[in-house]
Amino acid sequence: MKKFFMFLAVLGLMTVSAQFQVAYAQEEETPEVTTEDVQTAPAVEEEEIDDPFAAASTDQPMHQALKQKFIEGGPGFMATILLCLIFGLAIAIERIITLSLAQTDTKKLIANVDKALKEGGIEKAKDVCRDTRGPVASIFYQGLLRADQGLETVEKTVASYGSVQMGQLESGLSWITLFIAIAPMLGFLGTVVGLVLAFDAIEIAGDISPALVAHGMKVALITTIGGLIVAIILQLFYNYLIAKVESIVVQMEDASISLIDLLVKYEK
Repeated sequence: MKKFFMFLAVLGLMTVSAQFQVAYAQEEETPEVTTEDVQTAPAVEEEEIDDPFAAASTDQPMHQALKQKFIEGGPGFMATILLCLIFGLAIAIERIITLSLAQTDTKKLIANVDKALKEGGIEKAKDVCRDTRGPVASIFYQGLLRADQGLETVEKTVASYGSVQMGQLESGLSWITLFIAIAPMLGFLGTVVGLVLAFDAIEIAGDISPALVAHGMKVALITTIGGLIVAIILQLFYNYLIAKVESIVVQMEDASISLIDLLVKYEK
């Protein structure tokens, strides 16, 4: 079996070397330049320029094209931008899961608390809130803990603890905004550095070649494109999370009013 693999390896090396020899031989061949070739050369160039997108289009798979653009943009800046995307998405996914678990059926919770107050009083109502997850149930529990201190104290407790719960819901979102701001800035910085390197290459070459300038600007702009794409993706997640937090906050405010109404009815 080892000999077979060695045979395949030798055969592969011979094939690769033969291909390099053929390519090298083709490069060394210099065809004769005639006046007809010179006269027809501009026409050929015009035909090639007429359809630049067809010439630029390739059959590369998407992941290979992205890998190529990643390398062209510079591993340093592109890797940093990619890290912003990875960390931002990780925080966004964690927040989505946390906020989804924080949602509570407030109508059902209010009905259960009302029933518990009628059947077992404050203690049973606290047990119901303790067994229910979510910020609304936590606010209810804190309010019921101070039910014997009067409705005014309960209102202050509910308002204060609601602010605490809101802060917990918004935790981590500041990091997403940070990555949204940093990603395009890194892209712009990579573009500026790329342009400086492109002008350095022009200075070393001693000639302003359009192909050299175009290549340098293309490579420089890739980092800006990457940074803007990352910022757009994270901005969409951020807006979704903000909307989710606002809906939960509205639920907490409505439920807090309902809790006060329940305690007023219970005291009567």
